[in-house]
Amino acid sequence: MSLFQIDFGSGGKEHKVIGIDLGTTNSLGAFMDLTGPTVIPGPGGNPIVPSVVSIPEHGEPIVGWPAVDRLISDPDRTIYSVKRLMGRGVRDVQEELKLFPFHIASGSDQVIQLSLGGKRFTPPGISALVLRQIKKNAEDFFGEPIDHAVITVPAYFNDAQRQATKDAGRIAGLQVMRLVNEPTAAALAYGLDKRENGVVAVYDLGGGTFDISILKLHDGIFEVLATNGDTHLGGDDIDNLLLKIALEDIASEWGVDLSGDSSAVQRVRRAVIEAKHQLSSAPSAVIALDLNGKSFRRELPRDVFEKLITPLVDRTLAPCRACLKDAGLTPDEIDEVVLVGGSTRIPLVRQAVRNLFKAEPHTELDPDEVVALGAAVQAGILSGHVPDKLLLDVTPLSLGIETMGGVVSKLIHRNSTIPASASETFTTAVEGQRNVLIHVVQGEREMVRDNRSLARFDLKDLDPLPAGMPKIEVRFLIDANGILNVTAKDLRTGKAHSVDVKPSYGLTDEQVEAMILESFSKAEEDFAERQLREVRVEADRILNAVDKAKGDDAYMELSDEERANVDRCIAELILAYHGENHHLVHEKMDQLNEATMKLAELMMNTAVQGALKGTKIDA
Repeated sequence: MSLFQIDFGSGGKEHKVIGIDLGTTNSLGAFMDLTGPTVIPGPGGNPIVPSVVSIPEHGEPIVGWPAVDRLISDPDRTIYSVKRLMGRGVRDVQEELKLFPFHIASGSDQVIQLSLGGKRFTPPGISALVLRQIKKNAEDFFGEPIDHAVITVPAYFNDAQRQATKDAGRIAGLQVMRLVNEPTAAALAYGLDKRENGVVAVYDLGGGTFDISILKLHDGIFEVLATNGDTHLGGDDIDNLLLKIALEDIASEWGVDLSGDSSAVQRVRRAVIEAKHQLSSAPSAVIALDLNGKSFRRELPRDVFEKLITPLVDRTLAPCRACLKDAGLTPDEIDEVVLVGGSTRIPLVRQAVRNLFKAEPHTELDPDEVVALGAAVQAGILSGHVPDKLLLDVTPLSLGIETMGGVVSKLIHRNSTIPASASETFTTAVEGQRNVLIHVVQGEREMVRDNRSLARFDLKDLDPLPAGMPKIEVRFLIDANGILNVTAKDLRTGKAHSVDVKPSYGLTDEQVEAMILESFSKAEEDFAERQLREVRVEADRILNAVDKAKGDDAYMELSDEERANVDRCIAELILAYHGENHHLVHEKMDQLNEATMKLAELMMNTAVQGALKGTKIDA
């Protein structure tokens, strides 16, 4: 795979750049000092900023630990795990909203608007408040303004989710110099760049997302060979599972359904989370709750807990195997395994990773801090404080445009290293065509209808030339943040149109995760349909050309038998065209080409004679 040299020059004034882990459950910032990456302390010295925001009736929004307390006292005005809503459509989040105390604002369509205390907020707007708190912590610590940052995202975040994260940074007053994949940041935090060569698997099970990345290290360069994951799997799902069971037990024991009481639900949630944390080091824990003069106690042995969460842990292993396959590796070829995310403290998770990769995973660093520490290293790279390092990420899904017949022409393929660019030249299909529609799609299938639509735009006012004459260059450029820019240019006139692809909302997690597997399972069927569509496009071109040629005087110079043969070949091609055998269509096109060869020669002779008429020999 080719490697790209990236110039991250600051262009003059030096900026202090911090790294930020914008997490589902917790967030924090970090920076590079002389000894290495270090977390930025908050009030009281704690670097962790819970990703919780509360909107009081009067005054400014409350963020972090004070907002956590308001989950119980004022749950209708408090939001958490907003990262799960970033860049997603309204219809994608119905299941999550059943478990959250907050609501979608009336009138929301594609873009989510949350109703908190009578006010409306978007997920990026809420995340911006968390980022602003981290920015303030950094400014208090350094005693100077901070306005440049590297922010981490799950490796499997799609375009919409990445763009939403950049929007959050901008709202918070930060110039987001780069979005870096969380597992990739973790490798930097562990100093695995100290190895001369090696292959590293980074298993990241956080609060709301799961990611697996496989990185190759060589000559001071990190290259991400493959990524995979699940944007709808994390510690929150374990919490929700335990919460559901606890609510059912309480309803059975007390005869009271607490599921409609937001404050009570948050008390139960806190109790099950405390028990979950205890089970990372103790053989059993007690889910304990005192509410309205009643007491609930339920012992939860670790073996029972592990049986409950085994299906969730197993769900992380399929993306791991798929990632290994994409990288062309076996578990035995992995040199190092890194665990990231608070949920990797669970002994069952560590054992599952150990069994899959046949290696003892790294757990030396605090799994809640490791991503922020890695982001700080990347910030140091961008600011020039960490020399001789280059970090290369990949795009998780292929990108292309629609061509005739509803077929996808892929320009940048899945798992291509980014930043990346690719271009291809296309032409028109209709005589005198003045406009060209550029339809950008993302996915692995051969047909446009089976992929995700990202953007449509027109290259207008082309010169009306014969079909096939214009040369339209389409260029894709993915920047270091994974954001796509598409340019279409008429090479003859230089006329161009460029667009930064705006994310399409409404893509469900299940669709994202299914895209790759579906492309494998339907590869043969898709390829067959692609061949048929492409040959039909070619047949249309030939039939139109022959139909036009039949109006030429040269056609009447053919014998009756030759004209009958042309008509017979046309009829046979049309009949094959409406069938499903692309080989037969090819065969009938060849026969029609042979039948019209004399006609083409006569038309060419006529054209040459016309061009030479009146021309002197010495000219």
